[in-house]
Order: sequence, then C-alpha cells, then structure tokens
Amino acid sequence: MEKKWIIRQSVDRTTIDSFRSELKVNPVVAELLLQRGINTFEKAEHFFRPKLEDLHDPFLMKNMPEAVHRLEKAINEQENILLFGDYDVDGTTAVALMYTFLSKHHSHLDYYIPDRYTEGYGLSKKGIDCAKENGCSLLILLDCGIKSVELIEYGKSLGLDFIVCDHHQPGERIPDALVLDPKQVDCNYPYKELCGCGVGFKLLQGLSIRKGWKRADLYELLDFVAVAIGADIVPVTGENRILAHHGMRLLNEYPRTSFKRLLTLAKRSFPVTLTDVVFTIAPRINSAGRLYSGRHAVELMVSEDTSLIEELAHAIDNYNQERRELDAETTQEALEILDADEWYTHAKSTVVFNEGWHKGVVGIVASRLIERHFKPTIVLTENDGKLTGSARTINHFDIYNAILSCEDLLEQFGGHTYAAGLTLKKENYEAFRHRFDEVVQASLQLEDEVPTETVDLELNFDSIYERLENRTLIPKLKRILRQMEPHGPGNMQPVFYSGNVYSTNVRILKEAHLKLQVTQPDTDVVLDAIGFNLADKELEVAAGVPFEMIYTLESNRWNGKESLQLNIKDIRAMI
Repeated sequence: MEKKWIIRQSVDRTTIDSFRSELKVNPVVAELLLQRGINTFEKAEHFFRPKLEDLHDPFLMKNMPEAVHRLEKAINEQENILLFGDYDVDGTTAVALMYTFLSKHHSHLDYYIPDRYTEGYGLSKKGIDCAKENGCSLLILLDCGIKSVELIEYGKSLGLDFIVCDHHQPGERIPDALVLDPKQVDCNYPYKELCGCGVGFKLLQGLSIRKGWKRADLYELLDFVAVAIGADIVPVTGENRILAHHGMRLLNEYPRTSFKRLLTLAKRSFPVTLTDVVFTIAPRINSAGRLYSGRHAVELMVSEDTSLIEELAHAIDNYNQERRELDAETTQEALEILDADEWYTHAKSTVVFNEGWHKGVVGIVASRLIERHFKPTIVLTENDGKLTGSARTINHFDIYNAILSCEDLLEQFGGHTYAAGLTLKKENYEAFRHRFDEVVQASLQLEDEVPTETVDLELNFDSIYERLENRTLIPKLKRILRQMEPHGPGNMQPVFYSGNVYSTNVRILKEAHLKLQVTQPDTDVVLDAIGFNLADKELEVAAGVPFEMIYTLESNRWNGKESLQLNIKDIRAMI
C-alpha cells in the first residue's frame, strides 16, 4: 500500500541560524529541535540532559499520600503484601521493580501474575482468593485494576485492602481503593502519560521520600521502567523521557544479567537503544505471558541466581520463537478468511474470528493485518465459551471510543486510544462486527485511511558528512542525533527526505529486503542503504533511474566495525 509522506513545515532560515549560533550546533540539528518546540538554550539542556531532580513530586498524584501511608503501615506492621501485575511487559516489569525494591525492606512479600487463559486480563477472583488463603492483607495492583470495581468490592468483603497503580482510561465508576492513575479526571498530576510501571515507580518514590531512604537505591532500578516505557508505546516526553533516558543509561552501562542474556540470545550487542528494547527484550518478556506464564518473566527479572537466569532466559527465548511461528500461521489463516468473505471488501474495519487461534498472539496478528489492509482491526478467539481478543488501530483513530460505542454487546473491555482488549458472547459476534464497522464508517476520517510517514526535513547527502570528515566512520551529525534518544511517540527518530537519488550495486536479501548503495549528482558521497521489506521497489531503484526516498540515519555494526547506513522507509520513482 502506497504511503502518504507528511512533510513537516520548514522553519525559516533566520530563526535556524540564530538558534544554531546560540547552541553551536549543526543547522540540521537546530531545525529538528525547533520543530519539536525546543527553542531556547534551557529547553535544549533539559532535552539533551534530562535530570532526575526534575521528576515531579509524587505526592501531586491523587491518593498518593494515603497510598504511601497504607504501604508504610503494612511494612511497619509486617503485613503480608501481594503484588498483582498484568501479564504483559508493563505489568511484569512493574512487579519486578516493586518486588526488587520492597524485598530489601520487607520480607513478607510475594507476587502474582494471572493466567492469560483461565483468568484473563486484570484482577481475578482466583488471585484475590490466593491472597486471602496466604494471609495477605494488602494487594498492590500494577498496570491493572482501574476497572476492577466488582472484584475489588469482593476482595474488600474478605478484609483485603487495595492500592491500584494503573494508567489506563478509567470507567464511569472508580474502584473503592487507593487508586493511583494520573488519567483520573480529578487528578492534578502534571504528567498524564506514565505507563503502569511508571505509576508503580511513583509510589516507591513517594515511599522513599516518606521513609527517608536513599533515592539512589530506587534509581538503580530505572532499567525496568525504561523497558516498560518502550514496550507499552507511551509517549517519550516529559517525565517519561527522564525515566527512559536514565533507565537506558543503566541498561547499557550496568546491564542487569537477565536483560543481558535476553539481548545475547537475540544476537544484539551493546549499546542498545529504546527501539532495540522494543524489538528484542520486550517481545521475549511478552512471550512468557502470551504462551505460558508471565510469572516466568518476573522470576527471570528478579533472580540473582545466574544458573536460574540462564535456564529461564533460554526458555523465554524459545517461547518467543514459538510465538513467532504461531503469529505467522495465524496471520495467514486470518488473511485467507478476509479474502474469502466479500463483506470485508466494503468494510472500513476488520473484525475476524477463529475459535482455534491462540489467545496469546491475537494482538500481534491484528497489527500484522493492519500492515496488509490498513483498517482498525480486532482479532478474536474463543476462551471458556466466550470470544476474547485484541484491537489495534491506524493513525490517530480512537479504537477505544469505537469499542465503547458497542459496549452493550460486550461482556468487558479496556484499553486506550491505540489498543484495547475485549470479551463478548459468541452469539453477539455478527451484531458486534456490523455495529463496530458502522461506528468506524461514521467516525473514520479520510486522512486516517492511508498509512503515513512523517518527514522532518530534506537532506542532501553532501551535508551528512562535514567537509574533512572520514567517510568510513560515523559522521558527527549522526553522533549528535544519538543524543536525541530515547525515541518513541512524541520524540520519534528523525526521518529525512532526499530527491534525485541514484543507486548502485542493488541486491535483494532473503527475497524481501532491498540492499543498495545510493548517491546524488554533483557529489562524491556514496552511502550504504537498506530497505526492509522493500524488495518490490527493485525496479524503481534500477541503475540510471532517479528516485526519491525517506529514511533514517542508522549505525550498522558488522564484524566489530561500525558504519553509517540509511534505513529506507519508502521509495518513489521520480517522473
């Protein structure tokens, strides 16, 4: 499917020259910063050197004083505490963070990760009963709980107390618990985009302040928060940028044994970026909860036993390989269903069901189907006699609100703008499929129906290297751009446009990827480039044919050497 290139509005040259003079940076860097609203020296300093002392006061969050007091009481009185976390990366890292920190101060502590298949998402009756049977009096819910109104009522009837650390959109009713969620409408916390692990971190930050504990002990665990921020695709802005920046520094300079082993098994070497985390560590941690038990992921992350870490890391890497095979098989089956049903040719959405699909891969498959058909997508399977599945969206379309419009046909649902989970009765499937498509038809904007790539600015190849730079090394421009990391929503990696490009030495790798060298007229700069899954563009880059392309500047490490490589996002022939 052809992509629409959205070119950011260029900044006027006078403003760029003035700003670059103040910062003493390359004009390319100056314009990129200005596009991001960084227009003063002070803002640039905060952006390039995020400081932990700029983290917000945790007690600004609604219910934080009461939650810290309740946790402090549990520690002082030696109560049994159960950490209950979701089975995805955000939930399991939150449990690992809190368990690692609290276990140094409190011995009556355990954790619980629900089974994806027998218990489903979020707080479960089985988990509550387990807490009661084991004499727990306080449950801390991590990355879940904001919609567990009835289950928390049940737990409270058994004499249990609850602290909820969640970041999902609240429903109309808030649970009768000490709820920490910056998205509550009456919560005045300055930053609303924390992940679940981030909210758990704020609780520990508040506890450390109250107890007078060394903050450095907590900051040594920020690698957990960074992994969660990357995996949960939350904005890498404001407080998240501070947390991710320092968490990634920890991961690279003092890697936790568990993360180091996962990266080694993924054949990745240090240093790594937040993007590397998203594509290596995160899917492996997720695979444990998708196919077997999220508890395995927590055990891996909290263990200090190297032999156990080795065993669990290999098991989780194998889970990930199994997950990839299931993902490919299920995606193919789903595509065949779509091809066979004429209704989908007219629909603006994709809602597809097969009772035999593995629940752990339906979210991934929804994303795969969007790559092919680019429509808001829901993939469902059957579990305990009901249909359950995951939703993913396109561009800026709010899939949570679309599902909310079908609430009367659902048993339960939850999520946010870009992703959601849902459960419904089997007999409601056809009604839901048609209602959901009607909602999408009515609210989907024309501009959201086309995949887009945002392009920051135009770049000529001869401006990538300075005049006397060694072109076999990484250019200064790329080294400065690295300091703009970590990248993610709100601070995406800069994408550049170049026109009148010619290729040399074109090859196809693994029947899917385009590998070539590129140059422009009137320059002697020749650059390596790769276009993943762009083999179908081979004719457009044939020798002697001018084309235009959009790309990012990457470092390619091979045989101990590092060199510049353009990562091509898209290519168009110039007519």
